[in-house]
Amino acid sequence: MTNTGATIVDGNVGVAPGSAITGVPPAVVVPPSTQYAGDAVALPAQNDLTTGYNFAAGEACPALNNLTGTDLGGLTLLPGVYCFTSGAGLTGTLTLNDEGDSNSVFVFQIGDTLITQSASSVVFINGSQGDVYWQVGSSATLGSTTSFEGNILAHDSISLDTGATISCGSALAETGGVTMETNQISVGCGTEGSPSPTPEVSTAPMLLIGAPALLWLRKSRSVRE
Repeated sequence: MTNTGATIVDGNVGVAPGSAITGVPPAVVVPPSTQYAGDAVALPAQNDLTTGYNFAAGEACPALNNLTGTDLGGLTLLPGVYCFTSGAGLTGTLTLNDEGDSNSVFVFQIGDTLITQSASSVVFINGSQGDVYWQVGSSATLGSTTSFEGNILAHDSISLDTGATISCGSALAETGGVTMETNQISVGCGTEGSPSPTPEVSTAPMLLIGAPALLWLRKSRSVRE
């Protein structure tokens, strides 16, 4: 994991295998969250990330939800599984209508890259904030000042350009690194318009690598039901 600038991370930071965490400080990991580098916490989290990635990739995507070739900007989507056989892009605003259900789940299966343009955003409507998972077949790049929501599970690497933020989510890179530059990331989720609570160390997923499989399976089960 590499950082430059005054990044704020409200969640645990970890790397595995290896132990290279660069740029903390100046990045701040908000207590009680902390760092795990190639240890007994980070290594199982890496395995759990693979479990979560494969689970997301295996979810059934209805034919009507195949968005290949469609920019996510300007769309309003309901909970469910959406797929791209190639790369996905976001220019402007993607609106997620969770229909007032805090247990709603959105899964995006992306065959190649995920790229957002500068100042793009993902927003919720209808008073709640569901779970969002972005399964990315290669690498993800969030353009400068992008306001993003959800958990990025990338097979390769993740880059956050200057000023990009992730709320109610995480940046999870399976085989590559996570690169940040003056960003804000929080795993905490709150209702629309409310501040996100600070996660406890014992329950928060790893923010920059690895997400506990049981947490993933519990949250994702409603997609199949």
